[in-house]
Amino acid sequence: MIDTSRCYIIAEAGVNHNGSVELAKELCLAAKNSGADAVKFQTWITEKIITKTVKQADYQIENTGNNESQYDMLKKLELSFDQFREIKNYCDEIGIEFASTADENESLDFLIDLGIPFVKIGSGDIGNISFLRYVGSKQLPVILSTGMSTLSDVERSLTALREGGATDITILHCTTNYPCPYESVNLRAMDTLKHAFGLDVGYSDHTVGVEIPVSAVARGAKVIEKHFTLDCNMEGPDHLASTEPDEFKKMVDSIRNVEKALGTGFKEPTAAERDISKVVLKRIVANKLINEGDIITEDSIAVKRSENGLPASAWDIIVGTKARRTFTVDEGIEI
Repeated sequence: MIDTSRCYIIAEAGVNHNGSVELAKELCLAAKNSGADAVKFQTWITEKIITKTVKQADYQIENTGNNESQYDMLKKLELSFDQFREIKNYCDEIGIEFASTADENESLDFLIDLGIPFVKIGSGDIGNISFLRYVGSKQLPVILSTGMSTLSDVERSLTALREGGATDITILHCTTNYPCPYESVNLRAMDTLKHAFGLDVGYSDHTVGVEIPVSAVARGAKVIEKHFTLDCNMEGPDHLASTEPDEFKKMVDSIRNVEKALGTGFKEPTAAERDISKVVLKRIVANKLINEGDIITEDSIAVKRSENGLPASAWDIIVGTKARRTFTVDEGIEI
């Protein structure tokens, strides 16, 4: 089970290793130093997930600057199982959780043998019933991204996961666009997913900046995933829509501050407020000399900051009562 006692933050390194194990290790260390709970990659066997003629998405063409097929692009970015084993061992050494999205059964089996803490399902596999059932059969925690989908698509996918045997599922709201314009985020859809399915929810972010994932945590996100790179200017399909280490750390720090600020939900003064209230909250004091036995009237008392006297909220209780002793001007009224 993923620890969601605080927001679980995933640095989505994805394919930003550019096919290099050494660059992947640099991403792992940078993610660790930026405060991420996990660094995540993508694991696939190209021939098993795509035909050779599928063109790149428009954002991929724009970000890579060429028109090669998706097959050719992915083949260059594919890492072997042995390379991922080396990356996982490095993550263990430096103390950050290793995770990766599997795109087909063989890669999923490898990753589970490797010891991933959860199965991450990318938005591209929403509605992939046979694969989702297979994922469910592994009975690991599942994180399901929901880009490009409707509520019924999500429901169908959850049914398949549960048919396979999955019981621990977190749903990530996501908009599949790199980078994603703010007006396309639709962050309230995260609330809809939570209310519709009664599961923990989170947010997979593709916007520029850190405001949206921080806002998602304030709305109740238990998991945040954000694309992560060492340099947004590097060559590759996802670098432009990714966050560099300094900004990622700013996001993590902001999320942790928001979590502290969310508090318990009980409306009551803090210990510091109780101390401050002694000299800030207004109290009832004598507005003129009040002799013992006098009837206290509205014009004989006033409300001022004072260290003594009943609180201002006792006004209606005080007015019309008989003074039990003499009160001098500005002396706190007591009964």
